[in-house]
Amino acid sequence: MEKLVVWFKEIDKNDIALVGGKGANLGEMLKNGIPVPNGFIVTSEAYYEFIAANSLKEKIHQVLDGLDVSDSKKLDSVSKKIRDLIINSPIPKDISDKIMKYYFSLGKIFKDPYVAIRSSATAEDLPGASFAGQQETFLDIKGEANVVYYVRRCWASLFTSRAIFYRAENKFDHFKVGIAVPVQKMIQSNTSGIMFTINPVTNQKDTIVIEGIFGLGELIVQGAVTPDHYEVDKKSLVITKKEIRKQDVKFVKSNISNKEIKLGKSGSVIKLTDQEIIKVALLVRDIENHYYFPQDIEWAIKNNRVYIIQARPITTTKNNVSSTSGDDLPLILSGSPASPGIGVGVVKIIMSPKEIHKIKPGDILVAPQTNPDYVPAMKKATAIVTEKGGRTSHAAIVSRELGIPAVVGAEGATKILKEGMVISVNGLTGDIYKGKSVRKSETQSSKPENKKLHTATKIYTNLAQPFEAEKVSKMHVDGIGLLRAEFVIAEIGVH
Repeated sequence: MEKLVVWFKEIDKNDIALVGGKGANLGEMLKNGIPVPNGFIVTSEAYYEFIAANSLKEKIHQVLDGLDVSDSKKLDSVSKKIRDLIINSPIPKDISDKIMKYYFSLGKIFKDPYVAIRSSATAEDLPGASFAGQQETFLDIKGEANVVYYVRRCWASLFTSRAIFYRAENKFDHFKVGIAVPVQKMIQSNTSGIMFTINPVTNQKDTIVIEGIFGLGELIVQGAVTPDHYEVDKKSLVITKKEIRKQDVKFVKSNISNKEIKLGKSGSVIKLTDQEIIKVALLVRDIENHYYFPQDIEWAIKNNRVYIIQARPITTTKNNVSSTSGDDLPLILSGSPASPGIGVGVVKIIMSPKEIHKIKPGDILVAPQTNPDYVPAMKKATAIVTEKGGRTSHAAIVSRELGIPAVVGAEGATKILKEGMVISVNGLTGDIYKGKSVRKSETQSSKPENKKLHTATKIYTNLAQPFEAEKVSKMHVDGIGLLRAEFVIAEIGVH
């Protein structure tokens, strides 16, 4: 029997094909006593039934036929046509009835609940692929008709320009990537944020990293504000670091929608008390102990209670270069270290995604913040600098996935750094220098280290991406322990 809609409690980590990575983790955590706001999921089977009922596969294939994804204007036009096709197609009655029935069950008698409607693609959170953030999220949605409408908007977001671009680049079939839609009770958070069960910049496993802001968490995910940064020793739960950053605006519910509210002086105070930091850290430990793998977790606090909104495996840091300090160059700006390594290049200032064509290979991308629309340019850049955001922002996470040095929260970067200036970006320390520094990785490649440490245990490495094979072959390891065959197949050609 088809599973069109399921409660969180009915699914777990084994149901990724049905509910996507995000949905599967929500069910897994709820079943294991983690405080997750309750909800239900419109499954990928419902999406496929909707596509089939409206004969959309053939229509979308016709629109996509002959598309060159590197032509951004054509890509945007094709994306809009496909999304319009989806939004304007009726949802089969058996699906819409089920969505409304589950929505009413989520609320109280005669009271419609406010919900968050999120996307959970069945290809999210794959190693080496930056699918997270590609699809839409809608907050504070109320009323059964609105919920049905925004479920369809989530389905349509599977064909945003950035999502089409990624599938084409990663050789994913557009119709083998499904999408599920978690519908979750809304938490009107006083404070919210993101936490990592290890230090995502240095990969220290004994450190919990927590970043927090006032209001709803959308602004921290987008990197639109620079959050407070706290570090906690995982074993002793001693708070080892607090960095308090000024927050200019917060995102809150206002009547039937959300809006940004200016904070003024109140944005300069610490966002979490010591007691709240420890509460959050305890949950981090519980989640990591359950998954046995480092996690990237979104949290929210309302009325002194901590809720976990979602969790996913931390995407691997490809570039873990120990960077030189750059002390011989004049320091011009500092921010938060986000992705290790030294990046040297020419400054290109990008104020919106419409300008990403300006970035050429080897440039340094400088922007107020980034979002998934910036990623084609980020892939070309030798380093990333943003004025806002923390170590858990979009710019930071994607830079680590791509192995590009990055500094975030560098206030005034778009004014202090001038177009065409040559700079060196140290992603391990958060410092930006004027001029060209020698990257340690370059000196290592010119003078290879011949010493090999002999161990009683054979050391094997994982090989996820085919293009990494040559680099991995030069490492001092005894062989390959895990080969990601699906990645070889995805990039099929001559190997």
